[in-house]
Amino acid sequence: MLFMIMFLILINNSIAQNLYGKFMHGPPANDSFFPVCVWLQNPTHAEEYKKIGINVYVGLWNGPTEEQIAALKKAGMYLICQLNEVGLKHIDDSIIIGWMHDDEPDNAQRLPQENGYGPPVKPEKIIQDYRRIRQCDPSRPVLLNLGQGVAWDNWIGRGVRRNHPEDYPEYIKGCDIVSFDIYPVTHSSPEVAGNLWFVARGLERLANWTKNEKILWNCIECTQINNPTRKPTPHEVRCEVWMSIIHGSRGLIYFVHQWQPKFIEAGLLADREMANAVSEINHQIHELAPVLNSPFVSGAVEVKYSPENAPVALMVKRKDCFLYVFAISMRNTESKATFKIKEIKSSDVEVLKENRKIEIKDGEFSDSFEPWDVHIYRIKEMNKCDVSQNFFKARSK
Repeated sequence: MLFMIMFLILINNSIAQNLYGKFMHGPPANDSFFPVCVWLQNPTHAEEYKKIGINVYVGLWNGPTEEQIAALKKAGMYLICQLNEVGLKHIDDSIIIGWMHDDEPDNAQRLPQENGYGPPVKPEKIIQDYRRIRQCDPSRPVLLNLGQGVAWDNWIGRGVRRNHPEDYPEYIKGCDIVSFDIYPVTHSSPEVAGNLWFVARGLERLANWTKNEKILWNCIECTQINNPTRKPTPHEVRCEVWMSIIHGSRGLIYFVHQWQPKFIEAGLLADREMANAVSEINHQIHELAPVLNSPFVSGAVEVKYSPENAPVALMVKRKDCFLYVFAISMRNTESKATFKIKEIKSSDVEVLKENRKIEIKDGEFSDSFEPWDVHIYRIKEMNKCDVSQNFFKARSK
């Protein structure tokens, strides 16, 4: 009985949640892979993106073409794209790890000859297209990227379906991976602008609509996009990234185009400061991928914060005798949080990438948060390490 109990504990704590295991040619199902993507970029930039931690291209302009696939294969870059005739020819190609719908079908759709906008694509059409894609190739997941109506009911871009969130549970039936985009830093509406928590709100709603049965991804802003006077800071991008992961996103898609004040397709690569910041963020994600892909731990950590209008959100993971607490300030204000760690009365907390430690006293530790701050804590669980190590020592005798 002891062997079985220890075996189950070790399995639950060491094997990643296998999100993609049912797809023979989907994203790698090992615990060291976390999808960090770029949206609709020219494959000629693939090597540059790979250097800053991008591992998946999502979308290809008028593609995929043979030339685009060849360039991405040369760079060793994974791809999610539409299923066209060229895609069908490469159905056994390992770099293609998923298929996708047209972008943002939930938004009002441009009419022929640029003659205004009509209603969004009906959810029934998305479901039909999904079945068609799956019939052609059941070995890969299908990605659906939705617009900002996921997080913001009042989005005028939905046209006649504005303020109709009930559409979304229907849209979601037409995919395996559901993503969405909202860019609060550069947003034009005072209701959204500067409120980074809309990113988390969208993911919370997707989790509810999908009943946690679909894989959640989302898009991240990192350029000025359509705002000629405002672009995200590296701190804000880092906040959006970790806010996303903490709220259940299992894949990130950077939106890197810039339209204002001038068009730059690879706007991220043209901004060296931001490219360096994104590179640092991405490489930390890859370092922590085995942790991020491990099961969520519930009930191990509680948090109290002040002031009350400055919530701190948590995600807790356990890996290799360590408890990881990912914490983020959800408002643009200073706050303080106190964390109660169950089953640990005293220890040191390592704050990753900050070169500091905090002492746990009587099962608690406290920390301060600047606006939109992210702290990642690592705590060694000596009792679990000792139990597992002693168990294996005993078995080896």
